[in-house]
Amino acid sequence: MSTSEPESPVETTPRQRSAFLAIFPSIILPIFLAVVDQTIVATALPAIAASFGEVDRLSWVVVSYLVAATIAAPVYGRLGDVLGRRRLMFVALFVYLGASLLCGLSVSIEMLTLGRILQGFGGGGLMTLSQALVGETVTPRERARYQGYIATVAVCSSTFGPVAGGFLTEHFGWQSVFLINLPLGVLAFVLALRLPRRPGSGERFRFDGLGLLWFSIFISSVLIMLEQVQDVLLGVWVWQLVLFALALLAIVLLFRRERRASSPLLPLPLMGAPAIWRSDALAACHGGMLVAMITYLPFFYRVAHGASAAETGLLLLPLTAGIGLGSMVTGRIVGRTGMTAIFPSVGLTAAVAILVFIAFAAPSLTTNQTSAVFGVLSLAMGTVMGVVQLTVQLEAGAKQLGAGAATVQFSRSLGAAVGTALVGVVLFSSMAVSNPEAAAAFSSLVQAGPEALASLPHDQQAAIREGLDDAFRNAFLCIAGFGAIAMYLAWSLPLRRI
Repeated sequence: MSTSEPESPVETTPRQRSAFLAIFPSIILPIFLAVVDQTIVATALPAIAASFGEVDRLSWVVVSYLVAATIAAPVYGRLGDVLGRRRLMFVALFVYLGASLLCGLSVSIEMLTLGRILQGFGGGGLMTLSQALVGETVTPRERARYQGYIATVAVCSSTFGPVAGGFLTEHFGWQSVFLINLPLGVLAFVLALRLPRRPGSGERFRFDGLGLLWFSIFISSVLIMLEQVQDVLLGVWVWQLVLFALALLAIVLLFRRERRASSPLLPLPLMGAPAIWRSDALAACHGGMLVAMITYLPFFYRVAHGASAAETGLLLLPLTAGIGLGSMVTGRIVGRTGMTAIFPSVGLTAAVAILVFIAFAAPSLTTNQTSAVFGVLSLAMGTVMGVVQLTVQLEAGAKQLGAGAATVQFSRSLGAAVGTALVGVVLFSSMAVSNPEAAAAFSSLVQAGPEALASLPHDQQAAIREGLDDAFRNAFLCIAGFGAIAMYLAWSLPLRRI
């Protein structure tokens, strides 16, 4: 079943351009804040680990935000359709700013995790609402062209994030990467006042609180279970069985609830359309790949090459900027040709090959060579999300535009959370099980770089480095596994031209 809207002419009319430019200045900063969050925080992760001394729990700084954003995305999408997106944008910005302040004032990993959860509840709505605002303003064929403008903002924020994060961390402490959101958020509030006052659908809406509860229990159980896989490998498995049973019960009750709810949290009939569920699954795998790399590459550069926070920011630039650049170029080509799925199909095929190469060649590459290879990889990965958004919006139709955009953001955040947690499990479990000596040295390496091994005998240094190389190789292969699934989904997308 397809609910695609009729194809519009290729040429942009003055009316379409005027309508888009009326909202674009108001969504620049919400998009910027949504995209920059992961890149600006990534360069601060080694410093946060050194500050709190809990390296193995640091993935929760990233994962907690993603879990909350995953939960929030469908809520904002559905409420935006009913209540109006302008009103919801103010709510999202208010929550995001309050949580950023809490993160900047954190004195423990637990407090920071709580702040990141709240920040995710705000940030989860920023991109969802912005994408839906564009979708309701311009016609389907033109959305691909205007994705280029959004991609330009993504390029700028992705480029700004690592450099600013590294500079701020090195000169003002890791807290500054959260506090910088405050002036930007105030400006976003001012710009959002210019958004047109479009009323929502006005339909009767009863919030699906029970669905949200079951969904939250499912996600939290799965992620906690993933974090504690090391305990299973060491023979402690009772608690993991309890979590598995809880997750299984929650997902069963969630699907049962969503089929009966008058205003379901998850639009299951919409997500069941072949083009949409494949696109959402593709977004999930892509999110897992990208966020896992952004999260763990700073540790790789620190441990393997001794890079400082500022240097790490520069080394991440090819990866973060390439995603936006690839998306921008893909959007323009799609707008001109009407072809869609061929770009992520080819791009992800190249990405998987590059990741396998990195997994085995990384120990022999220099720092700059590694950064350049990740830059090429990110250009290939940049072909994905614009096509995914366009495909879902076309299939969802005008009446479910917000819900459709939310399924993409929901899927991407869910995939990023699970993917980042799983890659962390592979990385730290590889060290803990096969080379405990490397696991014990990892925290010292994060704090002091390779110099932390200088006082050890040569044979011991070589054994630790071998254990670290093996652990990061397994992590990169895990990311390549996500890429292989995404590649299959891209080649199987039924909508390949508009």
